Amino acid sequence: MCGIVGYVGKLQAAPVLLEGLAKLEYRGYDSSGIAVVRPDGIETVKAKGRLKNLQALTDDGKKLSGSTGIGHTRWATHGAPSDTNAHPHMSGQKKFAIVHNGIIENYLELKEFLIGRGFRFQSDTDTEVVAHLIEHYFSGSMTETLHKAVNKLKGSYALGVLYAGEPDRLYCARKDSPLVIGLSAGAGFVASDMPALLAHTRRFILLDDNETACIRADGFDIYNANNEPVEKEPFTAEWDVAAAEKDGFPHFMLKEIHEQPRALRQTLSPRLAASNVELHLKKLTREAFAAFDCLHIAACGSAYHAGIVGKYFIEKLCRIPVQVTLASEFRYCDPLIDDRTLTVIISQSGETADTLAALREAKRLGSAVLSIVNVVGSSIARESDDVLYTAAGPEISVATTKGYTTQVSALYLLGLYLAGIKETAAPKTLAAYAGALAELPALVERMIGDATPAVQLLASLFHGANDAYYIGRGTDYAAAMEGALKLKEISYIHAEAYAAGELKHGTISLIEKGSLVVALATDPALYPKIRSNITEVRTRGAVVFLVTDDKSGFFAGEYEYIVTLPDAEPAFSAVLSAAVMQLFGYYTAAAKGLDIDKPRNLAKSVTVE
Repeated sequence: MCGIVGYVGKLQAAPVLLEGLAKLEYRGYDSSGIAVVRPDGIETVKAKGRLKNLQALTDDGKKLSGSTGIGHTRWATHGAPSDTNAHPHMSGQKKFAIVHNGIIENYLELKEFLIGRGFRFQSDTDTEVVAHLIEHYFSGSMTETLHKAVNKLKGSYALGVLYAGEPDRLYCARKDSPLVIGLSAGAGFVASDMPALLAHTRRFILLDDNETACIRADGFDIYNANNEPVEKEPFTAEWDVAAAEKDGFPHFMLKEIHEQPRALRQTLSPRLAASNVELHLKKLTREAFAAFDCLHIAACGSAYHAGIVGKYFIEKLCRIPVQVTLASEFRYCDPLIDDRTLTVIISQSGETADTLAALREAKRLGSAVLSIVNVVGSSIARESDDVLYTAAGPEISVATTKGYTTQVSALYLLGLYLAGIKETAAPKTLAAYAGALAELPALVERMIGDATPAVQLLASLFHGANDAYYIGRGTDYAAAMEGALKLKEISYIHAEAYAAGELKHGTISLIEKGSLVVALATDPALYPKIRSNITEVRTRGAVVFLVTDDKSGFFAGEYEYIVTLPDAEPAFSAVLSAAVMQLFGYYTAAAKGLDIDKPRNLAKSVTVE
């Protein structure tokens, strides 16, 4: 949530800041602002609403002169969206400007302390206390002052700081909220995410928790929790600026749907060789995997749905129990894990606050942790015992597509790898699965092309619906959960997924004439059961959209609309049906004229609990 951009160099800062903030709009926000150091002090401009409002106020940055500045897109936590509550926030004497991602948990205590010393607050935010706190502790040395101030903070923060007395320096600090330093010839940057800076540099430094930094046009200094200098080597991001552009598509979401075959291929191919699976892990050995007698998956949102797909596959193939828990509930359910448990943490960004907390709880309880993440060097990746990276590349749209399907494919790989070690499936069976998995990217590419016309038609007919119900059994139920989420989060149509057998236990009372039911049927062993459920809802007037791999005509006469999946291993059908559900959600939202990449109230990277 929220976005931070900072710049110091020879260029005018304001246009650079606005450009960077535009690249971070996908993170979700309700206001924005920038601050620039000028000869006569720090000037700030802030605006409620979309970034275009700030761009208009500043004439795309031309009205602010100065070569050092910070910018922010805010997602409200403390205080309603407003110009006043927008960042940056200034200290009382206007010497310091602050942008902040995260939550200061002890801000009320600090606010009372500062009010008692004469400071006056303008906003309702927790962030403003940081600006005043820095001014209160200022000793002449910004490095020492920033270190002392952040040591008073409880909670999470990524901070960008300007000091009017040092117009050629930019300061930052980080704890439990992502922050990267960008390096370029004659310029330095800071940002909450790399896509904000890819137009200017691909050389980055990741700040670790409890580190502070001073950034100059010609270099940087980083300090640890004891305010001691630390050395860090820059790394080069594999992503380029083209990966963060729409490339001719009307929305990032549609582009990213079409990028799934490539993302899947790059996730799977390096780990599939001669029909065998090798995860190329660095720390967790085959002996360690052999000793695990259960798996516990923790994740949020779509990653949680990926975990449920993985549970069905891994339990069936490896014959060990797999539990999937919402990461936001993990710490509170007193999970039964120990040193014989492998905890699998799933997060696209690697910075999801609830998921990171679940990881730390699992390690506290003695469990080994394997993370499935997309961002190299992210907090979750660094704190895990080992990492299985997906290769989705930058995912800009808030609604995940390729991030989700690459997570599912990584869980397929994990299941095959574990089954081979535990010898719970014959080598011939594992080789057949591996071969089928290698074919999946090409099948997804075909599926996207084949399904688009039918899905566009259905979206044009049902974009005015108030409700939609998704049903399935087994893995199809897990896939239905993700399908319903895709529709509700971008089209704002109420959509819920149900295990089809549970319809008669209450939900079928909601079905009436014209109700849309999306039925998934990809497991031949369950065809008769799901057909009975389809008959139940159609008898009550529902319109059925069937997604199936059946080509025998078994479901003839039991649907109004159908998309037929290409021939594939049924165990991997959740990836194919996901592409159909993504397209349906996308074209439904498009038919309603909605802001697809930035749905209301949502953020891409949820870095607050």
